[in-house]
Amino acid sequence: MGLPNKNNGELSSGVKKDTKPVEDAHILDKVLTHVGDFGRYQMLLFLIMMPLGYTYAFVYFVQMFITATPKNYWCRVPELAGLSMELRRNLSAPGIARGDWDHCKTFDTNWSRILETLIPPPDGTPTIPCQYGWEFELSDIPYETVTSERDWVCNHASYVPTAQSVFFAGAVLGTFVFGWIADRFGRVPAVIATNLIGGIGGIATTFTSKEWDFILCRFIVGVSFDNCFMILYVLVLEYVGCQYRTVVANLALALSFAVAGISLPWIAYYIADWRILLWVTSLPMFLVLLMPWFLPESVKWLVSKGRVEEAVAILKRFESMNGKKIPDDVMDEFRMFGEKAKLEEKHSILEMLSSKELRWAMFSLILVFMGCGVVFDGLARLADSFGLSFFAVFSFNEVFEFAAIFFVIIILDRLGRRNSTTSSSFIASVLLLIALFVPEGLPQAILAILSRFFMTTCYTASMQWCTEVIPTPFRASGMSIFHMSAFTANIFSPFIVYASRVWDMLPMVIFTVISFITAGVCLTLPETKGLALPQTKEDGENIIREHSLCRKRKKTEDIKISTLEAS
Repeated sequence: MGLPNKNNGELSSGVKKDTKPVEDAHILDKVLTHVGDFGRYQMLLFLIMMPLGYTYAFVYFVQMFITATPKNYWCRVPELAGLSMELRRNLSAPGIARGDWDHCKTFDTNWSRILETLIPPPDGTPTIPCQYGWEFELSDIPYETVTSERDWVCNHASYVPTAQSVFFAGAVLGTFVFGWIADRFGRVPAVIATNLIGGIGGIATTFTSKEWDFILCRFIVGVSFDNCFMILYVLVLEYVGCQYRTVVANLALALSFAVAGISLPWIAYYIADWRILLWVTSLPMFLVLLMPWFLPESVKWLVSKGRVEEAVAILKRFESMNGKKIPDDVMDEFRMFGEKAKLEEKHSILEMLSSKELRWAMFSLILVFMGCGVVFDGLARLADSFGLSFFAVFSFNEVFEFAAIFFVIIILDRLGRRNSTTSSSFIASVLLLIALFVPEGLPQAILAILSRFFMTTCYTASMQWCTEVIPTPFRASGMSIFHMSAFTANIFSPFIVYASRVWDMLPMVIFTVISFITAGVCLTLPETKGLALPQTKEDGENIIREHSLCRKRKKTEDIKISTLEAS
């Protein structure tokens, strides 16, 4: 695997001076064949990922549970304080007899007279906005949340989607900040820093009392999001052999992120206190303080910084843990590559964008990530919109996300990248369209959950697809841009869900359109199943020219024209 070509000067006992540099992915793969593609040390690293995979999901989803809005609330009327909750609601909420009362207004009446008769004011009685806050029936959400505690409803309801959007704005900033830290100081310091900031921001949220400090703390937590796990995720996959990477990558997400998403609703339900919930989900992030004793630094990063002997020391640690031995000639080849890699020219993403083909592929992938991200996130936020248990619907969403990750493993190499993503996104759009015409409740919830399953399939497949389209020198920068584009789109996701206050079905209509457009964009990208990763800009251009549908059609037409001209 990754053995040098004989024409490049194959190594035997020494290193030939005319040997060309070997691509870092190839030389590391070659080393891994000798220390074990998935030995004891890699298994340990896989287990180390698990706790941070759980906190990765907790950081993402917990805000939905600490700001959940109970369905039943009405204006607080101090004069009625001595009555039962049901009677207070029946007397003070306009429209209660119809079963669809006004949550934001109450009667402008003499409440002393109402107390004497215990009869609601008659129809036609003037109404006024709530003056003394709100009362909440804690049945569907059986604990006080930030929303019910601080009356973030009616004219204050926008605080919830604002805080959630600011979280994603923080994630965009965090991608820049921790990307720089990872490149400047190393992957391990970046993993530690991002988790510490996330943990501090999460715990600080419990001490907030106003909207501004709550939103600020969620921004701080957002800065840590994605990087708190993805830097570690990419680092660990660097040490796993090629034939195991697809399985390990998806299994890690399934057993950590998806399992955490399934369990979080019931953790929240059992704890029934939003502050304690934040402590429980934030404290595990401080486990990163143990990382320096277990987690090796990235060999690729060490080599790029000229710290070749430190990289060799890490490889020797793999030898010791896995009970293997790297041949001296292979280690010499690695050292030679390390010395030459220091002198290699660094590539800018702008260089890639100078290519028309790669520029179009980059733009298409950005749209795919934005479309997948906003629908994936938005459908999770709609879990409380079907008249069913918020906790059950959310948990089922995550069960299907767990299944979707395994589904990707099954179909990706059978159907191909383009077919897998296009069909998944299209099916999601069709299911959402059908959901617009079925009654609210279980049928609509099932269709929404199934559509999120297929959108998760598209999203997960796209994460692997983009690494096979973007050439090696630009892959890290490209991945950062794709993640930032998804976070940028997610800034609008809470407000799309909030649009249900205008029309109940409006969020579903928007997600239907986005899913359909995403499917169309997927068709424009090249099929990369079975192809070698593009190592240069030219490789990437060739893949796009030869394996895109529109390019193939144009090439076929050119051949027909040439044949006709020749005849």
